Amino acid sequence: MKHFIHYFSEDTSVRLDAFITERSTEIEYLDVDRPAVIVCPGGGYSCCSDREAEPVALKYAAAGFQVFILRYTVGEKAVFPTSLIDLGKTIKLIRDHAEEWAVIPHQIAVCGFSAGGHLAASLGVYWNDPAIGKACGATAKELRPDLLILGYPVISTSWMETYDQYARVSGNPDDAELYKKLNLHTAVDETTPPAFITHGTADPGVPVRDSLRFACALEEHNVPVELHLFSHAQHGFSVSDETCYARGQADDTIAEWVPLSIAWLKRNFFGGELGKPVNKGKYSSNY
Repeated sequence: MKHFIHYFSEDTSVRLDAFITERSTEIEYLDVDRPAVIVCPGGGYSCCSDREAEPVALKYAAAGFQVFILRYTVGEKAVFPTSLIDLGKTIKLIRDHAEEWAVIPHQIAVCGFSAGGHLAASLGVYWNDPAIGKACGATAKELRPDLLILGYPVISTSWMETYDQYARVSGNPDDAELYKKLNLHTAVDETTPPAFITHGTADPGVPVRDSLRFACALEEHNVPVELHLFSHAQHGFSVSDETCYARGQADDTIAEWVPLSIAWLKRNFFGGELGKPVNKGKYSSNY
């Protein structure tokens, strides 16, 4: 496996960490291109949490995926859609380098947690927005994620308002159209990618109803969704083991969402396991 960093900004604050399993002719299983997972850590658009970066990425890398961690624009510069443009440029970059990085270009999942979940879901619903495409220098086809994995995601503006983040993230708190746009469940349609969602019903930070809203919107538009709720899970459980020191929340039951999501990825991409023929079904973007 090789690791390298791609910087999107001159100050190096916006960066992509890549963990690539190189092709190898020594073992037939390794001489293949692989699906990719882009990890977007949470942090309230104020930071990118390390707990939701490498600990998550290494789980998917161990399962055979090419993995990328995006540390996107945060803080005062994170006015919508700045961070979304970072993610759009990321997925285009990976598709542009698919041959070099041994990635199957029409098998790219975006995985986000908390505010990173808002970012991932934003690309899921706004991948075909002409303004986003223009800002990313990409076509809608190049921007569409094939699958979404959302961990306790921010979907509505309720979290932003509770923690006084809305004015900063919106840039204009009086813009009614933008207010609606940031409530992502209202933008779901039949072109939104299938999603795997996990959340804790004891979450005091981001209400579980955000995940329920998004899941219901997907179901209403006949988009496949898998939802796993944990009654005792609070916010920020990440992979819920010792690799992330999840605020004392390391819990084998909660940690089951990780292998469940891996199985879900394999079912959607290959019908069960890596190395099987590429899925060209209805919900593939057929890049």
